[in-house]
Amino acid sequence: DSINQILPNVDAGHYEYGGDVEGEKAVAIRTWIRSLLGKIMDYKVEHRRLLDEDVVPTLQRFLPQDIVMNSVLPFLDLPPYTFEALDRTPEGR
Repeated sequence: DSINQILPNVDAGHYEYGGDVEGEKAVAIRTWIRSLLGKIMDYKVEHRRLLDEDVVPTLQRFLPQDIVMNSVLPFLDLPPYTFEALDRTPEGR
């Protein structure tokens, strides 16, 4: 679901002496972000599969392998990214 459709309908939470009470908005946003990160990872896997199956063999027919491996593929590869900061559980806060 789109985050813009979810957020208007959930409780924002409130502040209590001694700490915040996490509202439904924070949980909804965190769930939505995790969903997006999962989709990004799926797209990265598909991107890598397409490179390996379609692009690399075609490039290797026309270019020397060392050029493909050292110059072309690093340019086409998606940058690595870790999502450690967003992978916190409620217990780990």
